[in-house]
Amino acid sequence: MSPPRTAIRTDRLVLRPTFATDAERAFEIQSDWEVTRMLRMASFPPDRQATFDWFADHEREWSAGEAYRFAVELGGRMVGLVDVDEIKDGEGDLGYWLDRAAWGRGYAFEAANAVVRFAFGETGLSTLKSGHAADNPASGRVLAKLGFVPVDIVERFSRPRGETIQQCRYVLACR
Repeated sequence: MSPPRTAIRTDRLVLRPTFATDAERAFEIQSDWEVTRMLRMASFPPDRQATFDWFADHEREWSAGEAYRFAVELGGRMVGLVDVDEIKDGEGDLGYWLDRAAWGRGYAFEAANAVVRFAFGETGLSTLKSGHAADNPASGRVLAKLGFVPVDIVERFSRPRGETIQQCRYVLACR
């Protein structure tokens, strides 16, 4: 059984389950190349209909226990997303992205830390995996601060870049 769709509050942020209506703001954020080039599966420029279709499926994914996606809000405005998806056999993948205007202020760590606690405390997951492009060391610092341990570096296709990149992969066991 999936946990209820409720918000998580941190010192500075509100993380609330996403809604289909968040798609337009997500489209705006992902229209920034500097944001989207760090994502592996997003398209660039973003596809408005694909973004809307993806957000429209989030509530079903949550109910099915397939993914838990949170809009990151600062001052009542969505500034990004943190999620756990690809859930299977007690494992899930942690992902996050923020509006460039929100970078460098510790919001990624604050939001991801809250979702890690949610994943281990509310969903019964025992392991989280994550990764980042090798040329995104800031994301690696967030994962290290969260306690993730480096596993390896692999070649992965980056959809927005249209090329193979080096991806640093990490794992975190339930704490």
